[in-house]
Amino acid sequence: MNHMAQPIILEGRHVRLEPLSIDHLDELCEFALDPELWRWTVNLADTNEKLLEYIEEAVNSHAAGNTLPFLIRERTSGRAVGSTRFGNIEPAHRRLEIGWTWVDPAWQRSAINTETKYLLLSHAFETLGCIRVEFKTDALNTKSRNALMRLGAVEEGILRSHFVTVSGRLRDTIYYSILLPEWPAVKASLKARLA
Repeated sequence: MNHMAQPIILEGRHVRLEPLSIDHLDELCEFALDPELWRWTVNLADTNEKLLEYIEEAVNSHAAGNTLPFLIRERTSGRAVGSTRFGNIEPAHRRLEIGWTWVDPAWQRSAINTETKYLLLSHAFETLGCIRVEFKTDALNTKSRNALMRLGAVEEGILRSHFVTVSGRLRDTIYYSILLPEWPAVKASLKARLA
């Protein structure tokens, strides 16, 4: 298996990221079927069956060495509160993408997403030896775009008509990245926000 896709558990003060599996379906169904969670994504997992398909796709993609999907667990309560993943893993080019992230609305605007990004970026740059970490979002998703800018990611450009959404809308996708020389400043900023 691709060494960058080796399963791992990442833990911080607020979250525990553990490899996503089919066993997590029931926990995730408690909140993940809300169509608003999927508004800006290419997927729509608003039924148990669709969420199962989403998880199976993630697990199969991991088995192929292309992704490393995680369950996001809030540490104090032990509750599943979302999912995220490393995707488009390219060991030869020492890069990967962080995305496919969705968090229970009850836990949005908390330390959950900030610490999740901190743990993923730390692992990518400091353990996996990445020189580039990418992010992408719907060009219309201002909330996500603002969050990526606050993170310290650099806007790179727009891929026009990049995806056809579930509704049939042609989605323009905007790309962002953080490069290895930028990581120390991003890390310090994230640590300050978590303090």
